[in-house]
Amino acid sequence: MAAASTTLPVWRTFCVLVPLLVHAAPTVAEGNGSLPCVDGTYEHGGRICCLCGAGQHVKEHCTTSQPYGVCEHCAANTYSSLPNSLDSCEPCTSCSQPNANLEVKRPCSSASDATCRCKKDHYCSSGTETCRICNPCKECPDGIKVACTSNNNTVCNEKVEGVHNIGVILGIVAISVIGLGLLAFYFIRKCWKKRNRDPAQPSSADPEMQPLAAPVVDLQPHLSDIAETIGWRDMHVVALKSRIESAIIESCRLDHPNDSQEQTLRLLQIWVESQGNEASRILIESLQNSNRRAKAEKVIAILSRS
Repeated sequence: MAAASTTLPVWRTFCVLVPLLVHAAPTVAEGNGSLPCVDGTYEHGGRICCLCGAGQHVKEHCTTSQPYGVCEHCAANTYSSLPNSLDSCEPCTSCSQPNANLEVKRPCSSASDATCRCKKDHYCSSGTETCRICNPCKECPDGIKVACTSNNNTVCNEKVEGVHNIGVILGIVAISVIGLGLLAFYFIRKCWKKRNRDPAQPSSADPEMQPLAAPVVDLQPHLSDIAETIGWRDMHVVALKSRIESAIIESCRLDHPNDSQEQTLRLLQIWVESQGNEASRILIESLQNSNRRAKAEKVIAILSRS
């Protein structure tokens, strides 16, 4: 009985001390800063502090009794995308820089920076995800082979050099050949008529062969009516006979496509300027010598109105 009475106080003491030690253990851990930090830790002033989360920055560092300091949310137009121990947040990227041709793709938030992209019809040649300046996409007069994208310029169809010039030259040559053919036909026909003329009837007796009385007047007020009467084909012949260059004649035709009236008027204006004061007389004679007597008479009738 004496041994039992001596042992009983020892068990009672153990039962009392164990709960006290278990209760005291968290307090010591907390005082040593060993509580788990959600976003990791950093060292400051010899102490281990908890990092502030994304979208925040450190306003006050931790103390000996508290592993967490004071975190503050990022101000407007600033951000922090990772847990950190910074005293302030980073400034947001601006997409409205002058002459950069950028626009906002994703706006800035407290936890992520803004992202920019090129405006429509612009591309970035830096080859990186973040672009600072975008350039205008190339225009393609001869057609687009590959369309412009945000990272690549337009690829144009290959231009065949000289095709347009060759076409113009061939057109001029063709018109020149036609003009020479018409002149040859005119002279051949004139020679044929002269050879087959009835010798019993003198040429002076043929009314069609009598020269018309061509007045010398200013053609300028009547150019539109004269051009309509003569027409492009005969005006073309008159110009060639007067040694107007084929290139000038062709330019009159090309400058007014599908409008023979305007083509004729422009060529007539150039021809009149080249002939001077005698233009009316020369025009009548040229039409008559080209077997266009009827048109020559109509021109005389137009000139008689003044």
